[in-house]
Amino acid sequence: MKKTLAILTIAGFILATSSFFVWAADTGSVTATVTVQNISVSVSDGTVTYGTLANNALADTTSNGLNDSQTATNNGNVTENLNIKGQNGANWTLAGANGSDAYRHRFCTSNCDSSPTWTALTTNYQTLATGVTTSGNQVFDLEIQTPNPSTVYTQQSVDVTVQAVAN
Repeated sequence: MKKTLAILTIAGFILATSSFFVWAADTGSVTATVTVQNISVSVSDGTVTYGTLANNALADTTSNGLNDSQTATNNGNVTENLNIKGQNGANWTLAGANGSDAYRHRFCTSNCDSSPTWTALTTNYQTLATGVTTSGNQVFDLEIQTPNPSTVYTQQSVDVTVQAVAN
């Protein structure tokens, strides 16, 4: 009993004396901001009309052809990489070389008017440009080669898609 009373007395003393201590606190702050990443691309003028072409014919958008180069612009707020892909038509297949109901579609990004280096489009994304800064752009030309031969003589949609991704 004496032990218990002694422990209670010590505990009471500690509680009584601790009420005289003052504990101080201080604060600091961190200023934090955030901007949501915006990935956006536009293509101008966004329309290529190759017209009516013969079997196995070539047409391009360079100044020596249709004079209709396309411009992909980074409309986002971060540096972007731009990708490009083609598509199969309703009755034509996109291929690396033209053939029976197979057409070839290619793109060029430099010296397209004088000594173009053409890259065959596929139905999968390929690199069009890297490190395009905000409001920056990439000019490109397109070239089509019609099937050899075509068994379909109606208009075909041979659209090209440009994709923007974060750098």
